[in-house]
Amino acid sequence: QVQLAESGGGLVQAGGSLRLSCAASGRTFNNYLMGWFRQAPGKEREFVAYTRWSAGSTYYADTVKGRFTISRDNAKATVYLQMNSLKPEDTAVYYCAATPYFRGTTSSAFDYWGQGTQVTVSS
Repeated sequence: QVQLAESGGGLVQAGGSLRLSCAASGRTFNNYLMGWFRQAPGKEREFVAYTRWSAGSTYYADTVKGRFTISRDNAKATVYLQMNSLKPEDTAVYYCAATPYFRGTTSSAFDYWGQGTQVTVSS
């Protein structure tokens, strides 16, 4: 079992930055693939980014590529999402997720979820 807790959301103006954190506890964190998803009001939850067990391996949705950076600190059992050049369309609840096996980038491919943190980008 893995428990996840997000933090770092808030209100920011367009063009600004935020860094989200996801603290993990439970099973061996190092072995898990960690992802970030987001869900805007009235929309389905969508994939944002993931990082594999090796910190050098990352993958991003096209909508955030070049603006967001996912990273992890295994010693702290924490994964981060640095979000730069934020746009109003980035407004959503952001969720941290984990899975022991790579099965794709749909939300159903991830087994464990945090409660989410709200990010609001004003124009």
